Amino acid sequence: MTEKNTPFPTALDAPDTDVTPLTLDMVGNLLKLSNESPRKRMLQKLHKSHSAGVHRMFNALQSETYITPHRHLHPTKDETILVISGSLLFIRFTDEGEIESQILLQPGTLNFGIDVAPHVYHTYIALKPDTLIFEVKNGPYEHDTDKDIPDWAPREGTEEAAPYLIQMIKTLAEQANVAVAAAEKSSDKAE
Repeated sequence: MTEKNTPFPTALDAPDTDVTPLTLDMVGNLLKLSNESPRKRMLQKLHKSHSAGVHRMFNALQSETYITPHRHLHPTKDETILVISGSLLFIRFTDEGEIESQILLQPGTLNFGIDVAPHVYHTYIALKPDTLIFEVKNGPYEHDTDKDIPDWAPREGTEEAAPYLIQMIKTLAEQANVAVAAAEKSSDKAE
């Protein structure tokens, strides 16, 4: 049932079927498990093995989850995310760990997903409870090489992870406030 031998699963194995309906029951169970998970997220794999050439999965995310900033460069893997429900903030970093840009991803809006090149350091922040995404990336999966994690990013599960996530959210809020102030100033000049 799990990707690793942990007390709580990190992922659910793919159904053992040749044709698998993607149902509300499947994702409802996944969202329930993500709430119960200490990581506050849960994967439902659709690919049958780690060696599969393409990995497809649902990922249920709660607002408190921390996804370590990473890229998929060694070996190179493109990553595509589609937001099915909830709200997700994609964050791109410079190689030095500064926030370079962010894109709000929500279903039914202009930006409902993202495709990320292998060399881009990035993370995602779930902005709403029960955010559900569909993810596709190249296989195979090797735990030790799946993600390139930079030295400046705290690892998931460490003491530094939660304060880093909070600081990242504060930095994003400050950037948003600066952008709003600039827009208001520009609007005042136009009048």
